[in-house]
Amino acid sequence: MNANKRSKDFPVVCVGGSAGGLDAYIRLLKNLPAEMGVAIVIVNHLRTVSTMLHEILPTYTEMPVELITERLDLEPNHVYIIPENRDLHVLNGEFRLKPISKPKGWPDVITVFMCSMVGHWDGKLIAVIVSGYDGDGAAALCSIKDEGGITIAQKPDTAGQPDMPESAIASGCIDFILAPKSIAHEIVRIAHAE
Repeated sequence: MNANKRSKDFPVVCVGGSAGGLDAYIRLLKNLPAEMGVAIVIVNHLRTVSTMLHEILPTYTEMPVELITERLDLEPNHVYIIPENRDLHVLNGEFRLKPISKPKGWPDVITVFMCSMVGHWDGKLIAVIVSGYDGDGAAALCSIKDEGGITIAQKPDTAGQPDMPESAIASGCIDFILAPKSIAHEIVRIAHAE
């Protein structure tokens, strides 16, 4: 079956983070099985700093880890990494990249991607906010819950930089507040319940 015709209703986990996020990404991936039928999208809140996550993270997972390119298909059992200086959207089961919409101040790439997923994805959405500065992602969490998605924040005292998880919790739309290893276990539970 052609990849474009394949069902596009599997769960997608959007992991948003920034400063201190690498530790959380590693702990998550080390505790996620490779064949659970879920796509992991890591949206690192950065603007011009080159991302090396697609080179670092394959050590910690058996899933393929890819830097997102224009019109790349979302597939289950893959880990996807946002490239620098881009807003990330999804349309017709493919990633779409656009120039960053907020070039000054704190970027809101996590919020942009999560809002795009709410409007254009049929499967379950799992939003995870981990360590980072600012509050990127928090503004999209209530929309995800309204669509039946699950929202998770890293327990602030386990985060290198608790701003992002604290902003997520303050939104009033977080289902679980967990350490990274427990976040992984919750994702597995949700995936198996699908």
